[in-house]
Amino acid sequence: MLFKKLIRTIGRYKAQFISMIIMVALGVGIFLGFNIEWKTLEVNVAKAFEDTGFADYRIVNELGFSEEDLQKVASIDGVDAASRFLSVNVPRKDDEDIVMLTVSENIAVSGFKVLEGTAYDPEDTEGLWISERYAKQNGLSVGDTYTMVYKNIEFSGPIRGLVKSGEYMICLVEKAQMMPDHEKNGFVYVSPAYIKAKIGMTFYPQIHVRSSLPKETMIERAEAALGKSYMIVDKELVTSYSEAHGEMTEGKTMAALLPVIFLAIAILTMITTMHRISISEKTQIGTLKSLGFKDRRILRHYAAYGLFISLCGTILGVAVGLGVGYFFVNPNSVMGDYLDMEHWELHMPLWSIAVVIAINVVLVLATLYSVASMMKGTAAEALQPYAPKAMRRMWIEKKKVWKNLSFATKWNVRDILRHKSRSFMTLFGIVSCMLILIASFGINDTLNSYIDDFFENSICYKTKIVLDTETAGDADVEALIDRYEADWTSSMGIQIGENTYAMEIYGLEHDYFRFVKNHGEHIDLPDDGVLICERIAKKEGLKVGDTFTVSVYGTTEKYELKVADIAKSIAESVMMSDTYAEKLGVQYRVTELFTNETEIEESPIISSTQTKQALLDTFKSFSELMNVMIVMLVFISVLLGIVVLYNLGIMSYAERYRELATLKVVGFKDRHISRILIDQNLWMTILGVLLGIPAGIGVLKILLVMLASDYELTLTISWLTYVIATALTFGVSFIVGVMVSRKNKNIDMVEALKVAE
Repeated sequence: MLFKKLIRTIGRYKAQFISMIIMVALGVGIFLGFNIEWKTLEVNVAKAFEDTGFADYRIVNELGFSEEDLQKVASIDGVDAASRFLSVNVPRKDDEDIVMLTVSENIAVSGFKVLEGTAYDPEDTEGLWISERYAKQNGLSVGDTYTMVYKNIEFSGPIRGLVKSGEYMICLVEKAQMMPDHEKNGFVYVSPAYIKAKIGMTFYPQIHVRSSLPKETMIERAEAALGKSYMIVDKELVTSYSEAHGEMTEGKTMAALLPVIFLAIAILTMITTMHRISISEKTQIGTLKSLGFKDRRILRHYAAYGLFISLCGTILGVAVGLGVGYFFVNPNSVMGDYLDMEHWELHMPLWSIAVVIAINVVLVLATLYSVASMMKGTAAEALQPYAPKAMRRMWIEKKKVWKNLSFATKWNVRDILRHKSRSFMTLFGIVSCMLILIASFGINDTLNSYIDDFFENSICYKTKIVLDTETAGDADVEALIDRYEADWTSSMGIQIGENTYAMEIYGLEHDYFRFVKNHGEHIDLPDDGVLICERIAKKEGLKVGDTFTVSVYGTTEKYELKVADIAKSIAESVMMSDTYAEKLGVQYRVTELFTNETEIEESPIISSTQTKQALLDTFKSFSELMNVMIVMLVFISVLLGIVVLYNLGIMSYAERYRELATLKVVGFKDRHISRILIDQNLWMTILGVLLGIPAGIGVLKILLVMLASDYELTLTISWLTYVIATALTFGVSFIVGVMVSRKNKNIDMVEALKVAE
């Protein structure tokens, strides 16, 4: 009998049950989806690094390391493996493609994994092992011949294998690039024997080390072994590692914010709705008690409602979570364009299962609590219809202004205060909808502002020329500067305390490169101090006017620098004018030129060229990644608003059924009653929008703090964002209000008013 009653009750309240199942599914799905996203990255990225021997440290010396140097490093206590390493950007013959020609003496360190073709042979003097992703984009296969040109020397040979490498998991050939371009950029590994056969010698400016030693210990032992201080870069500063882990951190942040909102709404909606259903079922509960059913049996019966909702919602939520996780993290997604990995299996943190179980327990307990409150007293008492608490006169009703208010306004004010839990849930749903919209569109505005700062206000050249510092003499560089009317920069590694940064010296006569602060405000490069980026200022606790000391890697030189201003920068760098460098006696070599020319002739001292347009093209892919996330969040936000407001609207309609019938009896037309209901919805929407705007800004600030380690972002929200977010929120509220108000036509006045109070 009770099972049949269960089915009938579910059918009677099908709208509420469906909305609760959807809310639970959304809550569980978003929670699992965002946690699957970062956990999948964590597991698969770690596997990619392990499979290819990703190095923990990189010791850098522009003059190169000998075999004896390698042996000294390899013999350090705590070093597991070491390898001399070379990577240079070289162009493909007769093409604009730039690939990274790479040699690792010990392929177990910063090496690769062969996916197709023959195994690596360190004695192979002809073969190439090329990026699988780059090869597929360019129609290259095992056995094809591939040719590169470097310093007028052709590096050509048959492709032996298609490979993946953790070193180039995020394959960027330019520090200003935001997304890889796998069609134009890739990497090629060759053997030491190949390089020696081509150029008659070997040259390795880096030693890569696998070790679990702390950085401070590694620096001390390396200096002791080599007898000199060199630039030592840990893996946290390598693009593939830092950016991949940055994505994980961002994923964890999103998983800690958005799912909490959805889960809170799901639980609160469940509690509120089940309480109202229990009120409606009070007479039924009394009937069951009078028929002899024990309280615990009745409780189990009604607990089945909560269990049914939670299980259906959880099963659907798991499917949604897997879908959301796969949507963000799969080889064909935008994330797949960003990270070049072999494995993309979905993974879920184990503790998330416990959270989902706990959610189900909470939902069932909420149902039991709601029903238990209706079972107090005898069967006769339980048979009495639920009587809401009498309303006391509000303070505003004692004021003269109350008398001047319309009937509809008075009715809505009393209804809101009489049903506080429903009103709170409605407000909470609207605030959450607005919050997500503001944060989503705000991310897009902030990133667009960031791009404008650098690509429109900072990068003013058309082409960047990267010089080969090994062969470029001062006279040759000066000739190129004059020929292309170029500005230039020199970059070197420095250390501030225990941290490694870049110091960039600029010669700017043509204004091809500018320095900016917030919102694109230009800063002149001073002649009596340096500019430091925001991240360095924060890490080192520096402010304008402070002085600090830097040590230049590869030398014993130290310089005391004065902070003239704090600027935005893509890399963590200290920026200095050539005039100030000459005052301090800093020794440097020009590494890059900036020019407005687009046709650059080949030269033995030019390593590669990079156009501004190519950088902008990579940003389009980055924009796609953000746009996909924004569209999904907007869709979820709108769906959230519709489900919550419709569920609460139906609940409100059921609660006020007799009141609405009374209004019809005394002569109110359906359109007038609909206007009253829609007005209340709009009141709550206005308040929700006003509260949702600062809440959305607060969430966006939290997200930007988490992104601060990768980008120097300034919170930017355009007026259009406020307009669109507000319009969407009001639109959802209005549509739901109209849907609910149309039910007024179905009110049976006689049936509604004959029920005993």
